[in-house]
Amino acid sequence: MSMGLSTATPLPPASDTDVVTSTFSLVDYVVFVLLLVLSLAIGLYHAYRGWGRHSIGQLLLADRKMGCLPVALSLLATFQSAVAILGVPSEIYRFGTQYWFLGCCYFLGLLIPAHVFIPIFYRLHITSAYEYLELRFNKAVRVCGTVTFIFQMVIYMGVVLYAPSLALNAVTGFDLWLSVLTLGIVCTIYTALGGLKAVIWTDVFQTLVMFLGQLAVIIVGSAKVGGLGHVWEVASQHGLISGIELDPDPFVRHTFWTLAFGGVFMMLSLYGVNQAQVQRYLSSRTEKAAVLSCYAVFPCQQVALSMGCLIGLVMFTYYQEYPMSTQQSQAAPDQFVLYFVMDLLRGLPGLPGLFVACLFSGSLSTISSAFNSLATVTMEDLIRPWFPHVSEVRATMLSRIIAFGYGLLCLGMAYISSQMGPVLQAAISIFGMVGGPLLGLFCLGMFFPCANPPGAIVGLLAGLIMAFWIGIGSIVTSMGSGRALSPPNGSSFSLSSNLTAVTMATLMPSTAASKPTGLQRLYSLSYLWYSAHNSTTVIVVGLAVSLLSGGMRGRTVDPRTIYPVLPKLLALLPLSCQKRLPCRAGSQDLSLEACMFPEKMSNGMLRGSRDQVDMAVPEEGPVQPGISPTFILQETSL
Repeated sequence: MSMGLSTATPLPPASDTDVVTSTFSLVDYVVFVLLLVLSLAIGLYHAYRGWGRHSIGQLLLADRKMGCLPVALSLLATFQSAVAILGVPSEIYRFGTQYWFLGCCYFLGLLIPAHVFIPIFYRLHITSAYEYLELRFNKAVRVCGTVTFIFQMVIYMGVVLYAPSLALNAVTGFDLWLSVLTLGIVCTIYTALGGLKAVIWTDVFQTLVMFLGQLAVIIVGSAKVGGLGHVWEVASQHGLISGIELDPDPFVRHTFWTLAFGGVFMMLSLYGVNQAQVQRYLSSRTEKAAVLSCYAVFPCQQVALSMGCLIGLVMFTYYQEYPMSTQQSQAAPDQFVLYFVMDLLRGLPGLPGLFVACLFSGSLSTISSAFNSLATVTMEDLIRPWFPHVSEVRATMLSRIIAFGYGLLCLGMAYISSQMGPVLQAAISIFGMVGGPLLGLFCLGMFFPCANPPGAIVGLLAGLIMAFWIGIGSIVTSMGSGRALSPPNGSSFSLSSNLTAVTMATLMPSTAASKPTGLQRLYSLSYLWYSAHNSTTVIVVGLAVSLLSGGMRGRTVDPRTIYPVLPKLLALLPLSCQKRLPCRAGSQDLSLEACMFPEKMSNGMLRGSRDQVDMAVPEEGPVQPGISPTFILQETSL
C-alpha cells in the first residue's frame, strides 16, 4: 500500500459560517480579459500577416520553420490543461507527495520520442502522423487510426472546455455559459485563421501566464503560513511527504513502479504518437530542432509538476491554520484549489484574475491544439487522398472551414457534457483509453517488420475492446461501490449538483476499503498502467494475426518506416555469436529486413556487400504491389 494512500489525513473541522461566493474586482476582470484579447491578437496577427499568400503547409505546419523554444513551450502547454492545474494540487492535498514520482517517467517518456518517433516521422516528410500508417501498412490502417484519433479528441474537447468553466462557476459565480462561449469562440477564431503558427505562439504566451499564476499562489500562500520551510515541516508531521513505495503490485494505485514506468507508456502515447504533438515536431525547421524541443520539455515538465505539488502542500498547511467553511469541506476535489485561491488572494486585486487567466490558459492551449490537429488529420487523411488535385487556395480555405467546424462541434460537445451526469467520467477516461491502442499500433509498425495490415487492424480493435472493457468496467464498479463518491478524507458531494466532481475521478480515484477479487480485481488496475496494458494487447494480437496470415510475404516494407531494433540488439551480443547469425550487427549492420528474412538473400532481392550497409532503401520511387523490389544498400541511420 502506498504511503500516499495510507497517510491521507482528514480535512480540518469546518467552521460554522458558509463561505460567500467570491466575486471579481474590476482589476481581476481587466487581467482576465487581457488574456483573451492578447491571445486573440497573437492569432489574428499571424492570420493577417501575408493574408492571401498562405499555403496549406503554412497553415498546418507553420511552413516547417519554427524554432526549438516556442515548439517546446507549445508541447508543454498542449496537455498542461486546466484539469491538471486543478487536479495535481488536489491530489497532493488529499494523498501526499507520492504523485510527484510521476516526474521519473518524464526522462524515458521524452527520450524515446526524441530518438525513435521524431526521426522516423521527420524524415518521411509527412504532415499527419497517420500518413505513416499508410506508408507502413495500407490506406485502410491509416483511416482506422485517423478515425480513432478523431473520436478520442472530439469527446475530450467538450469536457476540457466545460469542466473548468463549471468549477469556476461554482466557486466564483462566473457565468458558466459565458465562459464556455468565450473560450470556444476565441480558440476557434485564432486557430482557424492563424493556423499552427498562431497556435504555437499563443501557447507560448499562455504557458507564461500559467507559470505566473501558479507562482503567485505559491509565493503569497507560503508567505501567509510562515514560509516554505514551515510548509514542509507541517506536511512531514502529518505524513504527506511520501517515501519511495516499491510495491510492484500493478493494482495499487500509486507506487514508484506504477508512476515511474507505467507513466512512461502514458507519456509515449501523448508525446510520441499523438497528432497534436507530432505536428509540432514536424513544424520545426530541422530535425535537430525537433529533438531539442523534446529535450527542453523535460525540465519544463518537472517545474510544472513541482509547482503543482507545492500548491497542494501550501494549501494543506493553510487549512491547518485557517479552518474551512462548510461549503468548502463539501466541495468536489477539483474545486478545492479554486476555493483556496479565492480565499488566499482575497484583498489582492488582480491576483485572483491572474489565476483564473492561468486556468483558462490551460484550456485555451489544449483546445486550440485539438482544433488544429483535428483539422490537419481530416484534411490530410480523409479529404486529400480522395481529392488529390484540389488547389492550394481551396485546400487552405477548406482547412479553415474544417477548423471552424470543429470549434462549433466543441461547443456542442460542451453542452452534451452538461447533460451527461455520471457519464462525464467515462468521457474523460476515453482520452486515456484510446491513447494506449494507438501507441501499440505505431509500435507494431515500427518495431516488427513481420506485422501486416490485417494484424494491425485486428490488433487495434482488440486493444480498443480491452481498453473500453477495463476502463468502463472500472468506472461502473467504482460508482456501484460508492468509491468515487466517498473520498477517504470524508468529503462528500452530489453528482447531480457537482458534475465536475467526476472530472478528476480518472486522475485520482479513491480506494475501496475491501480488496477486490475476480473481475473486480482486474477493474482495479492502476490507471497509469492502462496505456501499457492496451498497447501491449495491440502488439501481441497484431503479431499473432500477422504470423497466422503469412506475415509480410508477398508484400514490401518501406525500410524508412522501420526502426532497426534488431541490429541494435544484436550489436550487444559477443562477436562469436554475431558471426553465427545470418546477418552481422554493429556499425556495419545489414538491413533489418534482411536480418528478419535472410531467405531474401538467396532470392536475389537484396544485393550489395553485407559489410557496408545499415539499411536497405528503395532505389527509386515507391514499390508497386506485386512487383519484386530492387534495393540498393547504403549507409543510413534512423
